[in-house]
Amino acid sequence: MTDTAPTAIPPSAQVTRPDGRVEIDPGAPLPGGPYANADLLPVPVAKRTWTTYNFSALWVGMAHNTASWTLASGLIAVGMDWKQAVFTIALANLIVLVPMLLTGHAGPKYGIPFPVFARASFGVRGANLPAVVRALVACGWFGIQTWIGGEAIYFLAGKLIGDSWTNASHVGGHAWTMWLSFAIFWAIQVAVIYRGMETIRRFENWAAPFVLVGAFVMLWWMSSKAGGLGPLFDQPSELGWGADFWKLFAPALMGMIGFWSTLSLNIPDFTRYGRSQKAQTRGQALGLPTTMTLFAFLSVLVTSGSQAVYGRPVWDPVQLAAKTDNVAGLLYALVTVLVATLSVNIAANMVSPAFDFSNVAPRRISFRTGALITAVLAVVMCPWKLYSDPQGYIFTWLGLVGGLLGTVAGILIADYWILRRSHLELADLYRTGGRYWYAGGWNWRAVVAFVVGGVLAIGGADFHPLIDGRPIPALKSLADYGWAVGLGTSLALYLLLMLSRNRERVTA
Repeated sequence: MTDTAPTAIPPSAQVTRPDGRVEIDPGAPLPGGPYANADLLPVPVAKRTWTTYNFSALWVGMAHNTASWTLASGLIAVGMDWKQAVFTIALANLIVLVPMLLTGHAGPKYGIPFPVFARASFGVRGANLPAVVRALVACGWFGIQTWIGGEAIYFLAGKLIGDSWTNASHVGGHAWTMWLSFAIFWAIQVAVIYRGMETIRRFENWAAPFVLVGAFVMLWWMSSKAGGLGPLFDQPSELGWGADFWKLFAPALMGMIGFWSTLSLNIPDFTRYGRSQKAQTRGQALGLPTTMTLFAFLSVLVTSGSQAVYGRPVWDPVQLAAKTDNVAGLLYALVTVLVATLSVNIAANMVSPAFDFSNVAPRRISFRTGALITAVLAVVMCPWKLYSDPQGYIFTWLGLVGGLLGTVAGILIADYWILRRSHLELADLYRTGGRYWYAGGWNWRAVVAFVVGGVLAIGGADFHPLIDGRPIPALKSLADYGWAVGLGTSLALYLLLMLSRNRERVTA
């Protein structure tokens, strides 16, 4: 197979509706073969029903969770004050909203999930590279969130059962009852995902306001213990606004962007159900930056309050809630944590890798099988180690994730918006020998851009506590800007390589 598409490509059986949405012609056969299954095929226009509220509620449900809380509280724990932490998170979410909307556009227009969208740039087979990378990141996130949910069950049961539960014998550094709680929460999530996407949409709709109310209850409780809101605002920064702050600001900003860098790639997995472009654009713009900033504000105030009350910032909300002696208040707080964790983990960290793994072998791996693979790998990745301290959580895990996935975002944006002007041929995304087949199903130019961008983005990063030292010390100066470096490098290099390819085809 040559590196150019066949000269005679039959026209795709797709129709464009008056609102710009595209679908396979209802009278034509659906794409088949080894690269298609029911979960990966385009969603028909009639079934693209999600509204602005659905997307806003999705983001409220995903943003208002324990991991988001620890983003802001973790910044307090490493020395920022509430103003610095909220500023960092607000700016990060405004920045990451841009690639979120750009990659999300293909969802409502074509009804395709992320791994199929990536076939246009990486090739029908090559799309497995970004899909699997993104899926493995989601497995890590799923494990972290599941550990948080298990903590909530562990502390809740401990308050109800007593010392026999909380002081149980230890296995692998944790009480065996903690491991049991982790397993219970893991099983609950697998059960929910097996009910399908419509169940997830309904769950997100009611979970979103419930979690927001719970956050305000936490703020009221902490302010009452601190003697009012004043002490929550008065906790000083350990960094000031000088060189010490700005030295920490860049890697913290990239870490905050890295938190949602996974969703900035696979957002088509959700927007493919959108009723219109306006629904997904407004829903995301209203849902992401506003709710993340509000939740960060609540988080840093509560964490600042814990510093005033207990003499040190308690950055984990589960452990903070466990300090109350009010059983009813504890029950409400920990149930809120469970609902919040279920909301984000199922939507953000199980739906998308399920599609990604299905893309690897569409004939053998269904959406549900992909979800089970995600759940198993999440345990294998030892999430209790990833979540063990705020320094490693924010600057190592989030920084590496953001830098690596930023390279994929750059390639997708360059291909879809600059080269193709948002035009795709649906049938060719599932076909051997079509315009997205490239050489043996792989576009080596996208792979080169991904590798080069990834090396520059994370090669000079500090991998502690995963490993000691930096793989490429000479790239240390780029590490603090990993996401931006990865996105910018891969975008520019991919465009350069693809434009060279097109010139070669014209002169051939």
